Amino acid sequence: MIDTHCHLTFPEFDGRVVQVMADAALAGVHAAITIATTTADAIRATELAALHPRLFATAGIHPLYSDRPLDWEELRRAGQHPKCLAWGELGLDNHYDTPPSAMQREVLDTQLAHIARWTSEGLAKPIVVHCRKAFADLLPLLAASGLPRDRFVFHCFTGDSNDARAVLNFGAYISFTGVLTFPGAPEVRSAAKLVPADRMMVETDSPFLAPQPVRGVWPNEPKHVVHVAAALAVARGEDPIALNEQLDENAARFFGDAIRRPRMVDP
Repeated sequence: MIDTHCHLTFPEFDGRVVQVMADAALAGVHAAITIATTTADAIRATELAALHPRLFATAGIHPLYSDRPLDWEELRRAGQHPKCLAWGELGLDNHYDTPPSAMQREVLDTQLAHIARWTSEGLAKPIVVHCRKAFADLLPLLAASGLPRDRFVFHCFTGDSNDARAVLNFGAYISFTGVLTFPGAPEVRSAAKLVPADRMMVETDSPFLAPQPVRGVWPNEPKHVVHVAAALAVARGEDPIALNEQLDENAARFFGDAIRRPRMVDP
């Protein structure tokens, strides 16, 4: 199994990444992707991934970090790293008032323009999307970017069935977190039933969103993605073993074969 979205550069994991990855392997999680939130964090993510054969990284600016210092050359450099599998996470977040929506939009527009140019220059990668209460605002912007629609994944899906249909009609993938397991999120479980088998993934979004039955544990860790996958199987009424195989195949198709069978033991 693969945890396709975690944040192992966060302070909660300082000095613990070797143990975190070992615990993940014991739980059957053979790889994880640590997701960048700023341009400086993208450099840290790739440097961290370089130290761990089963850890990979992304390069992008999270909308809630749009007010942080940024360096576009730094982002491009992170994107060139061999352990960097994707751009992002990027997008819009209408749940919070800060950073202001105008600032989020400006950074997103510029980021998509850079990614489109780098893609044309040969640095093509899939894109991890952050979208919170912003589907109607964000989908047209992604469409206008001209980037391939099937190369976007909407991570940490918290919308309803209508939102899921909009994302699927756009052409993107959908990824589920521990929110899927929360008693107060029946709309997410309903949406999960709509997603084609080849268009979904699972993640932890560690250190956040620990799933049932470990709800309340802090920090959440990649090993807990097994609970998300189990809940997804229940929600869809599918065999969990077959579903896990499908999820791994989807992640490898989207992020690349490097994540399919990395070395199982860290040095």
